[in-house]
Amino acid sequence: MSVAKLASANLEALLTKYEPVIGLEVHVQLLTRSKIFCGCSTKFGAPPNSNTCPVCLGLPGALPVLNREAVAMAVKAAMALNCRINRKSIFSRKNYFYPDLPKGYQISQFNQPLAEHGWIVIHTGGADHKAEKKIGITRLHLEEDAGKSIHDGFLDSDRKTYVDLNRSGVPLSEIVSEPDLRSPEEAYDYLTRLKQTLLYLGVSDCNMEEGSLRCDANVSLRPRGQQELGVKTEVKNLNSFRFLQRALEYEIARQIQVLEEGGKISQETRLWNSNQGRTEGMRSKEFAHDYRYFPEPDLLPLFVSEAWQEEIRKTIPELPEAKRHRFMTQYGLGEYDADVLTQTQELAGYYERVAEKAPDAKIAANWVMVELLGALNAAGKEITQSPVSAEDLAGLLGLIGKGTLSGKMAKTVFEQMFSMGKNATELVAELGLQQITDDGQILGIIQTVVSSNPKQLEQYRAGKTTLFGFFVGQVMKETRGQANPAKVNELLKAELERS
Repeated sequence: MSVAKLASANLEALLTKYEPVIGLEVHVQLLTRSKIFCGCSTKFGAPPNSNTCPVCLGLPGALPVLNREAVAMAVKAAMALNCRINRKSIFSRKNYFYPDLPKGYQISQFNQPLAEHGWIVIHTGGADHKAEKKIGITRLHLEEDAGKSIHDGFLDSDRKTYVDLNRSGVPLSEIVSEPDLRSPEEAYDYLTRLKQTLLYLGVSDCNMEEGSLRCDANVSLRPRGQQELGVKTEVKNLNSFRFLQRALEYEIARQIQVLEEGGKISQETRLWNSNQGRTEGMRSKEFAHDYRYFPEPDLLPLFVSEAWQEEIRKTIPELPEAKRHRFMTQYGLGEYDADVLTQTQELAGYYERVAEKAPDAKIAANWVMVELLGALNAAGKEITQSPVSAEDLAGLLGLIGKGTLSGKMAKTVFEQMFSMGKNATELVAELGLQQITDDGQILGIIQTVVSSNPKQLEQYRAGKTTLFGFFVGQVMKETRGQANPAKVNELLKAELERS
């Protein structure tokens, strides 16, 4: 049976027999202006090999100087991920040979990383987010990025590989999770929550297309109930959230197929082929690669004092999980709404500014999620580009609360606000959309409608009460939808039942 058929046929049944065990290794480019060991720019998209110097080119005699801001950002991330900051950490040389590694080694951290023993909360149970689960973080350490090998795009690409060393020396923080994830969905949520936290902190832009967030996955299976871990494979080339989930689904199905056919899992590195929708063997890892780590002789041990830690801690904003719980208690939001509204710091801030001035925080949440985000998505805009300010949206909701506008009329006004950039009060005056709430005015219109439809009135009074909707429609038609619906219902019912 092919992996594809297995995945679609009885994978769910077999997952009652096997338990997936997943851990993620995430490389995050830190948002510094210069590289980790030299003053070269980290700007993406510069001409090839233009952001380089003797240090990042690995020329003899060039000495590295540690970027203090990169350390501060990594410490900040580690604190937000509940890690223990090691007061002393060591940089080491990781030795291997590759065309885009000019020194022949990468400066990283090994035995004594910057931080260890952290955790992050993920949400399981699908869209309802019914349960929370704590995922351990083994370590967070600093290292420099390698350059980039370019295998295509040139006339002689069939014979040559080109190298761009602009990325060489860019500061990275590697975040390694414990093997606590049990499904592709959990892995997806873990990476989502991790990215969200890093964006809140402002330590990375987490742009996967530009390579500032990269992810590898370690996957193994074990019989349900067994504590011992199975043989793992490492899956690379997971450069989108969708690819992460699809690759894990495929790899789990592939390993199940191997075991069900009596085979053994080989410890290897596999590459996700997005065009074929499968993982492919890249290299065997039966024997661990000896990187011959040893302390970097050109860098002193890194000491992060308690005073500096405290200084960094003060710069940490309210994080997504804390904000989510606060939105639920302070504004009475459900889990789903709170989750959506805290996806980004900018969206959460926008909602709070609306909720502070709007009559009802729950109604404000609904308008932000449905009307505003819907309009922004359709226009291809971010919340920071919204033509409707939080204050103007709160003003519109205030007009609904006062009875000046009905919900339907308010949506019409919102559409105009979004397209024209005007506030609600101006548009209501310009469009003549103010809701009719005067009892006498509404009653006069009702009486005109009733007297104009004697046949329907007779049928209604004879027991055909479904005609009530007909009369409501006629009244709303006469008022061009501006009559207060609640008052129309109340006054119309009294008029129709009057003998």
